Amino acid sequence: MAIQFYNTLTKQKEEFTPQEKGVVRMYNCGPTVYSYPHIGNFRSFVFADVLRRYLEYRGMEVKQVMNITDVGHITADADEGEDKMEAQAKKEKKDPWQIAAHYGGIFLDLRKQLGFADALAHPKATEHIPEMIAIIEKLVAKGHAYVVGNNVYFSVATFPNYGKLSGNITEDLEAGARIEPHPDKKDPRDFALWKHDPKHIMQWDSPWGRGFPGWHIECSAMSMKYLGETLDIHTGGEDNIFPHHECEIAQSEAANGKPFCRMWMHARFLLVDGQKMSKSAGNFYTVEDVFRHGVTAPALRWGLATSHYRQQMNFTWESMQVAQGSVDKLIEFRKRLSDAHGKAPLEAVKPVVEKARKDFEKGMDDDLNVSEATAALFTMVREINRLDPDPAAAAFVRDAFDKLDTVFNTASAPPDVFTDEEQKLLAARAAARSSKNWPESDRLRKELEAKGVLVEDTARGQRPRRARK
Repeated sequence: MAIQFYNTLTKQKEEFTPQEKGVVRMYNCGPTVYSYPHIGNFRSFVFADVLRRYLEYRGMEVKQVMNITDVGHITADADEGEDKMEAQAKKEKKDPWQIAAHYGGIFLDLRKQLGFADALAHPKATEHIPEMIAIIEKLVAKGHAYVVGNNVYFSVATFPNYGKLSGNITEDLEAGARIEPHPDKKDPRDFALWKHDPKHIMQWDSPWGRGFPGWHIECSAMSMKYLGETLDIHTGGEDNIFPHHECEIAQSEAANGKPFCRMWMHARFLLVDGQKMSKSAGNFYTVEDVFRHGVTAPALRWGLATSHYRQQMNFTWESMQVAQGSVDKLIEFRKRLSDAHGKAPLEAVKPVVEKARKDFEKGMDDDLNVSEATAALFTMVREINRLDPDPAAAAFVRDAFDKLDTVFNTASAPPDVFTDEEQKLLAARAAARSSKNWPESDRLRKELEAKGVLVEDTARGQRPRRARK
């Protein structure tokens, strides 16, 4: 069966074949680094990582780029208003570059903790201003953009296919869907490519005076620099479809006269207890919040990865307990394979492994049907446990399991290693908690933290992990 993905552009599943045989050019919309990453952000990022890993599992080379937005992103995706970076800088009494460095570093570190494959590049918007200016100049020269004072706007009327991704037609937009009239714009649908605001801290010289880029032009410039003028796959959250991705298509194709992307894939929103996640509702969780509740990084990754990307995911603490249990079973299964002393020979386990592989691939080939793929994994686990393989058969199963696990990357990654002294402290703390000696338990927790070991208490006992650098 050929690999098929749902293309947001065509509104149907399509066979996926990269434009260059065996090489996939994939761009993922990354974070705006003005605050701690939340689980909704990482739902989209984990989806992109699983997609990349499965394409590699299938033997393709994936050139993956995920940007970091550190300027120009206005609240509600508007052209006017306060930049998210600068708003946070004022709150924390820092400059925007310090904000970007701090939260950008946290994002990259969480990627490592959650087992992400390294991207080809994580370009920052502030480091690609010349590339953005070059595209804007081309658009102005071709009549697709116009200058008003020190501002530059894209002329939507010059791009008849505007709306082809989102389905937002002119009449819908004019009815007030996310746009407002502006005295400088020829058409209320037009969007800013370059902005002038003397109060904005982050500014650069340009042919139109000092200013800063619009959010949309950033992704076009960065994707083209690293991946060329036509992408194979572009991902993001469903909130990116309009206006962000719609604007990316318009400015990129108007500038180059070529299709910008062949396959658009979008992850649906993440809900918390059936409701939209928001600070006002008290159900807003960062990734670190989840860790503090005793959920391990592999379990969070599993929970985010095993809900189909085109369905809304409902995050609950109960679902995280289920995810933790699933990961624990897989990790325990792999440990048993490394110390197997059963009697079932290689010939007995091969059919089980081959069926699991075929069922796994059948599911993932069908628009990343993770439910079918994970069912194949756990069916294999049950069957192999029942057979009780001998050492040679177990080694064969372990190799096959590790190959499959490269996609979800939750069970075969090496665990944190603790020194003999740290293990003694952990054992002493477990004993203190067992005897309900809470002061001693707290003292030992602090001693472990001083050594860089964080401990979360769960219904299954304490879970130690290395602190983030």
